[in-house]
Amino acid sequence: MSYLNIAAVVDQTNAEGPGLRTAIWVQGCLKRCRGCCNPAFLEIKPAKVLSSEDICQRIKSNYQNYGIEGITLLGGEPFLQAAGLVDIAKFTRELGLTVMIFTGYNMEELSDEKFKGALKLIQFTDLLIDGEYDHHQPETNRNWVGSTNQNFHYLSERYDKNIEVDDNLITNEWRISSENNLVVNGLPFIIRSSE
Repeated sequence: MSYLNIAAVVDQTNAEGPGLRTAIWVQGCLKRCRGCCNPAFLEIKPAKVLSSEDICQRIKSNYQNYGIEGITLLGGEPFLQAAGLVDIAKFTRELGLTVMIFTGYNMEELSDEKFKGALKLIQFTDLLIDGEYDHHQPETNRNWVGSTNQNFHYLSERYDKNIEVDDNLITNEWRISSENNLVVNGLPFIIRSSE
């Protein structure tokens, strides 16, 4: 069992990848992409420290209660916590569900020397989207990515390139929390600048 520093979890979302998914945002990122859609998740600080076992049980419950198709790991930067996320990705795959990961690093950078557990995490991943967000290259055609430099890597047979341009009717979700806070997830709104 591992412990992970988790920024947020949405149990069921249609805006964070193909199909109905559980989205898990980790806390902490070393990159500082201008226009990052999750600036509150960048600082490396304690957020919600949860055991991999608790997260796995939550995924199982979401599968049983909502029929999720998989999970999406994003952040922050998931590969900073790769070793702990391996347990979650492996468990998810054992349930027959898919694992999707967003990373600001390029696929070639994802080594065990740089990120402990990276190769094992990749082994249990179906779809990996890599690359820093670049506000100078806004993406307007492909689903789920913010800039044209970001790449889809299909690491299993579960998905193919068609998902990149399939009609994704839900790009943003808005919820009211039990504390009456507005919670938004999905693609950020693109604000064009005169730069």
